[in-house]
Amino acid sequence: MTSKPPHNSSTTIPPLPPNQTLYLQNLNDKIRKPDLRTELYTLFSTYGVVLDVNALKTMKSRGQAHIIFRDVAAATQAMRALQGFEFFGKEMRISYAKGKSHAISKLDGTYSMVAPGGGGGGGVGEGEKVPFAELPGAPSVHPPPPAPPAAPAGAAAGVKRQRDEESDEGEEMDVEDDDD
Repeated sequence: MTSKPPHNSSTTIPPLPPNQTLYLQNLNDKIRKPDLRTELYTLFSTYGVVLDVNALKTMKSRGQAHIIFRDVAAATQAMRALQGFEFFGKEMRISYAKGKSHAISKLDGTYSMVAPGGGGGGGVGEGEKVPFAELPGAPSVHPPPPAPPAAPAGAAAGVKRQRDEESDEGEEMDVEDDDD
């Protein structure tokens, strides 16, 4: 009779490098998606600026979420503080995400379009709503609007336009006095 060899800690997968995106596992899958996103945002925003909370409710992604922070330090602090935290009756398992999220790629200018159906990585897709990206103090994930076209070379800049009305200089304005 053969037995299974004991689990050896040296065969474990090495930890992932620090990342702005945290991967959460073992979340309660009975909670509605909007409530889960709001509660996760509230919990994690105490550690830094949260750009997005990506929680999917598909069978494959059940009980999992991605939290995208603006910087790595905030993500690391949140991971250390909340590892094993009991969240709606289950202990969260937190690790760094494998890849860079789309929201971060858009912010640092390295985002490239992925073919439909391809790529995952826990980021925010192009057509998805980003409810937490436009928070005060958070950088915008949308590019700035284009600059207005430059004025022609012959146009005078900073010159007042002429007044079309007749001048009211020297005339007094009619004011009604209320004698109460």
